[in-house]
Amino acid sequence: QVQLVESGGGLVQAGGSLRLSCAASGSIASYNTMAWYRQAPGKQRELVAAITSGRNTNYANSVKGRFGISRDNAKNTVYLQMNSLKPEDTAVYYCNLYQTNRVYWGQGTQVTVSS
Repeated sequence: QVQLVESGGGLVQAGGSLRLSCAASGSIASYNTMAWYRQAPGKQRELVAAITSGRNTNYANSVKGRFGISRDNAKNTVYLQMNSLKPEDTAVYYCNLYQTNRVYWGQGTQVTVSS
């Protein structure tokens, strides 16, 4: 059983910053990929950023240069540093863990960026 618990969402003005955290617990494999997805109202869930256990990263074009994903393997925790936030970044952000051909999701944390 794997559980993902997100924290760090909230309300911020445009141009501001937020840092999201996601702690994984349970049966965590040595090799996995952790990621952040987001879903805005009326839109499909989309990948924001991903990082492998070897720290290879991948970003959506819309957040490149503004967001940074990192992880602490000892703590099974992934972080998303979000800078220069825009109103269009407003969404529920979900933590995702992929390992041994299974996918796990967190419950999501709301990020609201006001203009």
